[in-house]
Amino acid sequence: MNKELIIDAGLSEVNIALLEDKDLVELNKEKSNNNFSVGDIYLGRVKKIMPGLNAAFVDVGYEKDAFLHYLDLGPQVNSLNKLLKLSLTGKPDVPTIGDMEPEPDIEKTGKITSVLTQNQQVLIQIAKEPISTKGPRVSSEISFAGRYLVLVPFSTRVSVSQKIKSVEERNRLKRLITSIKPRNFGVIIRTVAENKKVADLDADLRNLTAKWDALIAKLPGAKAPQRILSEIDRTTAILRDLLNESFNNIHVNDAGIYEEIKAYIKTIAPDKVEIVKLFKGKVPIFEHFGIDKQIKNSFGKIITIKSGVYLIIEHTEALHVIDVNSGHRVNSEISQEMNALAVNLEAAAEIARQLRLRDMGGIIVVDFIDMHEGGNRRKLYQKLKEEMAKDHAKHTILPPSKFGLVQITRQRVRPEMNVQILEKCPACGGTGEIKPSIIHIDQIENNIRYLIHDQNEPYIKINLHPFVYSYLVHGFPSIRMKWYFKFKRWIRLTPMPSYHFLEYHFFNKVDDEIKM
Repeated sequence: MNKELIIDAGLSEVNIALLEDKDLVELNKEKSNNNFSVGDIYLGRVKKIMPGLNAAFVDVGYEKDAFLHYLDLGPQVNSLNKLLKLSLTGKPDVPTIGDMEPEPDIEKTGKITSVLTQNQQVLIQIAKEPISTKGPRVSSEISFAGRYLVLVPFSTRVSVSQKIKSVEERNRLKRLITSIKPRNFGVIIRTVAENKKVADLDADLRNLTAKWDALIAKLPGAKAPQRILSEIDRTTAILRDLLNESFNNIHVNDAGIYEEIKAYIKTIAPDKVEIVKLFKGKVPIFEHFGIDKQIKNSFGKIITIKSGVYLIIEHTEALHVIDVNSGHRVNSEISQEMNALAVNLEAAAEIARQLRLRDMGGIIVVDFIDMHEGGNRRKLYQKLKEEMAKDHAKHTILPPSKFGLVQITRQRVRPEMNVQILEKCPACGGTGEIKPSIIHIDQIENNIRYLIHDQNEPYIKINLHPFVYSYLVHGFPSIRMKWYFKFKRWIRLTPMPSYHFLEYHFFNKVDDEIKM
């Protein structure tokens, strides 16, 4: 599969588009001042404990307090709190994590009141960004994600990604990491670590332990709420998670980001440095690669697929609903059942793409076209699973119900990507209200009076809708003729078919528009 990353850097945000075989499958917007990204680590203060929810609200400096559930504390939260308390004092004899004796794990069915107290300072990591009216969701189980490994302080487990199927390779990786990992650190071995050399894994592990050391070094003297350590930016995170042999090109229009990406790729995949290219074209980078057109075709309520099949996507506070419609795609040579299967299979591929592109999370209910044969429903279910396998977000798909509904849950960690593709109405300016047409001519005449008497314009030309033009020039005496006698100035009129009914513009002799 041909993968390309197109990066459009602006003053306030960076737009990142991921293309697979020239099709837009992911779109990310990274604000330059985003202080609550997934992975950021904060020193927070417990604002309120809610025993009924078995959770706490933590002040991290956001307008809404962060939500910390008991199950997100992590089994070794007492060890983390102990080290945090010692580190905040700033004393030089604070033990390292390797020298500490871990505290006993907290009970899985315990109460949050036995772990946290009001106004206590806690070290937490952003697990979900603020969404809608909700503050961030946070966790006390700190982790650092690298290219091949995920480092988990105060854990002792070494686990391997389930996607690595070879038993021999799983055992090799587990033995290798167990022999080199520092004391009191757990490690999760990622899928991309398969068949990697020990030098690559060791270098990644050293980088992650260095992050932990940098975190601890920033704690002395820190006061909550305060960000202690930032996750790498979204561009680098995408490269870290997705970069592989199928990545062909990375185009970026900013020299600074270009150098940063090249430097990062040198550390994780030196043989892929040449795929990074600085875009110097005169047209915008998204327009050059056809991304703007794909965005306009891929967002909005109604999504039309090339064959004529279309989707209707509705969003509510609780869930997302997608309705599949066949449109004009009907093959008269095959049965209704086979027509429905063909439409559903085509829609399944687009639905999987839409979920990735919009980063839709939570509960998604899809109303496919009814099929009566169980074998066809199984084909649809398998097709949807295959298409969703390309999605890195955690998800669950249930088989079609008796009513033809498919239920999907997809992990939501960031706000849904929503691009406004509708243009503002030129007639009403987006208000839904227009001035009465009965006073339209009076308005034009008042503007003419202002331009002649107050601005002393020697030449006036008006571009307007053909219907209005016809109304002004026909009849005897015409309205334009009356204007000539009234203002002692001939007003030139030009019909413009592209204008809406109440639109008009004034121009001078050199055809520059006269602004009112």
